[in-house]
Amino acid sequence: MKNRGMGFTYQRGSIWWIRYSYRGRVHRESSHSTKSVDATKLLKRRLGEIGIGRFAGPDPDRVTFKALMKILTDDYIVNQRRSLKRTKTCIKHLRAYFGDMRASEITTDEITSYIRSRQSEDPPAASASIKLELSTLKRAFNLAVRAGRLHVRPYIPSIEVSNVRKGFFEAAELKAVVKELPEDIRPIIRFCYLTGWRIGEVLTLPWRQVDLKAGIVRLEPGSTKNDEGRTFPVSALPELAELLQEQHERTKALEVDLGKIIPWVFHRNGTRIKTFRVQWLRACEKAKVPGRYVHDLRRTAVRNLERAGVPRSVAMKLTGHKTESVYRRYAIVSESDLAEGVKKLGTLLKTDLSEPKKVVYMTGRRQS
Repeated sequence: MKNRGMGFTYQRGSIWWIRYSYRGRVHRESSHSTKSVDATKLLKRRLGEIGIGRFAGPDPDRVTFKALMKILTDDYIVNQRRSLKRTKTCIKHLRAYFGDMRASEITTDEITSYIRSRQSEDPPAASASIKLELSTLKRAFNLAVRAGRLHVRPYIPSIEVSNVRKGFFEAAELKAVVKELPEDIRPIIRFCYLTGWRIGEVLTLPWRQVDLKAGIVRLEPGSTKNDEGRTFPVSALPELAELLQEQHERTKALEVDLGKIIPWVFHRNGTRIKTFRVQWLRACEKAKVPGRYVHDLRRTAVRNLERAGVPRSVAMKLTGHKTESVYRRYAIVSESDLAEGVKKLGTLLKTDLSEPKKVVYMTGRRQS
């Protein structure tokens, strides 16, 4: 059946096909049906897509899960995203379930089945891991739609994650943990406690970003989680200035012994420290505060800034929190903080009740 200027349908054997043009290019597509009405519907759909500018041709039916993941990884590589390694781990789990599917076959029902399969593993996958995998799949679909490879993406459900950690350190607890740590780890923990910086930022901190004379430590743009630079005025915090000075003197002495330059602020015999998880867990056990995380030092620093009355906008610049909503999650209030607040309230009420206010009545203006 021909419709001049709008494409037409025709038969090849018993199967109906459609033919139409877009930007000077002729497209032929099978309806996979022996009924002409199905071919007519497909032709109308394609012409409608052309009319609203969402034409992608027959490709959507050919896009596979593998193609989706290639679009995703190419985007991460081109934009030099630091989370590529973590994303590849997510892809590994997704591939085990969706590996042989076309994108059109990855429906909401299939995605829900994927969630159930991950939750039924032995041991079950963590909710946070599943949520990250779903976000990876969602981004892959979004990129494919943006590139014109797909028309739409399926609705991708999410799951609730209730793993917000609330740990923080009191001064005595931290002192006990530091005492149990190796000598080369102690300054790292003290630095994190004082600055609230992320452990990854601290372990990779080079001496060229520390200016002891000017009394500042800086992180270059692109070296932080949110890609923004950051400066911490060391000279305003004597304990931190002393820590860095001691670390600098220790490093210089070691450079003389080893005969080489040590670029890292924190190191183990001149080699950058990449992890100390085992030593940390052992120290927490010995200090009788098991189950604590190094990241709890970041929460503790935020709480200390709140206690000190530092304006939130200033505190966020110091710790590197980009949004106030995330910062508020870290601004933990302990029971002692609550008790202190109630104590202040009691003092105020006691003053108000014990000293009743005198009422002075205003008389009318004296008549002359």
